[in-house]
Amino acid sequence: MFATIEALERGLGPEVPILVGGAPEERGVVSTASYAARRFGCHSAMPMAQALRLCPQALRFPPRHELYAQYSQAIMDVLRGYGPLEQMSIDEAYVDVGPTGINPKLGQAVKLAVRQATRLTISIGISTNKLVSKVASGYQKPDGLTVVPAGEEGAFLAPLDVGRLGGVGPKTRARLTELGVTTCADLVALPLDALISYFGPTAGQALFAHARGQDDSPVITQHDLKQISQETTFVRDVVDRAHLWATLRELADLVGQRLAERGFLARTVTLKLRYADFRLVTRSTSLILPTDDGPTLARTAGRLMRDHWERGKPVRLIGVGTSRLVPAESWLQLPLPLPE
Repeated sequence: MFATIEALERGLGPEVPILVGGAPEERGVVSTASYAARRFGCHSAMPMAQALRLCPQALRFPPRHELYAQYSQAIMDVLRGYGPLEQMSIDEAYVDVGPTGINPKLGQAVKLAVRQATRLTISIGISTNKLVSKVASGYQKPDGLTVVPAGEEGAFLAPLDVGRLGGVGPKTRARLTELGVTTCADLVALPLDALISYFGPTAGQALFAHARGQDDSPVITQHDLKQISQETTFVRDVVDRAHLWATLRELADLVGQRLAERGFLARTVTLKLRYADFRLVTRSTSLILPTDDGPTLARTAGRLMRDHWERGKPVRLIGVGTSRLVPAESWLQLPLPLPE
């Protein structure tokens, strides 16, 4: 979505390859690549320097997250008008439209409403459940609309690559390939007991059901916030303790601000360090009292750094995270009694 918004804001056509992400000289990575850039092999999470080598004519823009959030909010506001909404990310959501909503007419109405509100095109998948709707939404991108009527879920999935199913990552897909499974139809042909013996009860039963387009997971309108974190990758690896400490304080202040804005306090603080050799170290500690105070978070993360940073080893990335969050309004700190 980021690349599409940048093209819209800057008056660029769909034929212009666009990369959104950090600068190549600062070890930036691609956040989003437009469809025109993807044709050259560019994709998200790729180092920006590599993407620009593949597509040197691409226009690179730094991300403007506040702008993207405004567009996202406008889209979600439109979608909420059609039923209960579960937002999965800044550009993805599920809407419970009920049995009568499984038709192309509704999909076209939603697409038109979003376009009128934001000037953006979106891809929509409509079916009886979240699993099939997710697959259908990516079936005809960009600007697609795919409707899978009730009872046709399995037939729709049958010819598709098994990797399109939620929960089938690279490792599961590789193991399925060993069994001769490449499509959902191949997966349907495997008996349940074989899947359970190979993948275990939970994963085996999920694969059995999902290959047939069966999914009973509900649309969840409320998600509990699990953690808030902030990290940065240095332009050059850092070995100076003062530099690391100053960066740690800045990150902790940002995390504290985000906690306060969302009305949460944190019980656990986590330090994240990635060394120049890409080795990752994470260490956590619990607080006696939950907090959103930046200096307190910085001191706690600083103690973790003092205890676990291998002095002299250059650091590529540093981060501060918080978890075990509690609503600030529910936490009452009573004053201690004064001595008589």
